[in-house]
Amino acid sequence: MNHTLKKAGYLIAFITLPVILWAQQPTKNLNLSEAIELGLGHSKKLMLSGAAVEQAAASLQQSKDAKLPDLKVSGAYLYLAQPHLDIKLDLSGNSDDSGDDDGSSSGTTIPKIHQAVYGTVSASLPLYAGGKITNSIKSAQYLEKATKLDAQNDKEQVVQNIISAYYNLYKADAQLRLVKENLKTAQQRVKDFSNLEANGIIARNDLMKAELQQSDMELAVLDAENNRRITNFNFNLLLGLQDSTQIIIDSNAVTKPVQVEGLAELVSMARSNRFDYLATVERSQAALYNTKVVEGNKYPTVALTGSYMAADIPKALSAYNIVNVGVGVSYDLGALYKNNAKERAAKTQQRILDIRRQQLDDDIQTEVFQAYNNYTHQIKKLDVLQKAIEQAEENYRITKNKYDNSLATATELFDADVAQLQARINFANAKADAAVAYNKIYETVGVLNKRVHQMTTGK
Repeated sequence: MNHTLKKAGYLIAFITLPVILWAQQPTKNLNLSEAIELGLGHSKKLMLSGAAVEQAAASLQQSKDAKLPDLKVSGAYLYLAQPHLDIKLDLSGNSDDSGDDDGSSSGTTIPKIHQAVYGTVSASLPLYAGGKITNSIKSAQYLEKATKLDAQNDKEQVVQNIISAYYNLYKADAQLRLVKENLKTAQQRVKDFSNLEANGIIARNDLMKAELQQSDMELAVLDAENNRRITNFNFNLLLGLQDSTQIIIDSNAVTKPVQVEGLAELVSMARSNRFDYLATVERSQAALYNTKVVEGNKYPTVALTGSYMAADIPKALSAYNIVNVGVGVSYDLGALYKNNAKERAAKTQQRILDIRRQQLDDDIQTEVFQAYNNYTHQIKKLDVLQKAIEQAEENYRITKNKYDNSLATATELFDADVAQLQARINFANAKADAAVAYNKIYETVGVLNKRVHQMTTGK
């Protein structure tokens, strides 16, 4: 007896343990705007985009720094060893060769020099460099703008990914809720059929079919719960939340579908707002000025130069305030025959970017059309699925009446019940898909983040 009670206790603990653990997991209520805010703050993609913007700003500053003067300071302290000099010349200037030279030295003494110190300061300010400095700055400015536009485009994609993940969780919740409701119906049916079978009203086979349907619903609940856990985990990862956090989304997140602008207007909006398209325009301008930079190699460079020098060689030389100011000109003659290939490469890069811009324009039209067509398709699909729910419910009602009057089999009843469940699941999924499709339109147009901001701030 005690052994049986112990086994029953283990069984109860085994069943209730997952429920207790689930209840202990942290929960977080999230509406769509809060999810987007969290996702944007955690996105690694946006962090990389921010780093790219900083890199482009640094490159622009480097180009601007080329306008500043070059300033160099150099100096040295030298230790000099005393050389051995055997001078045969008459350093005294005595030209008398009367022959009374006794072989003694002339009496001139060479000073002993052991050290020398010198220092110089030089500066060079570019006055003219064939337009290379100015054009380099303009090219870097356009590249910085393009990089910022790339970051905005990445932000649009991240927002759309968060929206899709949010509605995936909505679909998982809806499916779990519907199959649980159907499981309750199946469990009640098994109880009813058990009583009917015990009283000899229905066949044992009908009860077994009801029990089989209950088992199928229990498996469907397990699958739905597993799908919900996986979707929740992925969403936590996307938002930077703790893995075990149970996200509770707004059950009213899916609103009634609304009308959108016409296709031609959407394409026009995309050309004015798509950040990737605007970035290609900026890069084309950068390439234009880069070509001018390369062409500037064929021109001379003029710079204002100046320097100051001082030197001290004890017992020999002291020199201070040696100053010079002037204009220096340099000309690379090799550029006359070496620069042609560079110019051709730069102009080819311009042409490549122009072709990419044209190609992106075609892609934009295709993407906008697909997004627009998919949204209109989802709206029509919702109308059909709404009718399908009504038809499935009516079919189940009729089949149930027939079964109660022994005019339909249990299999037909259960099939009608499954069809009713599937119609409801399909409609819930379609509602979420329509919401994602609606936002996808404005992502392809390039104004999704702007619309989300207006939605959250009311501005």
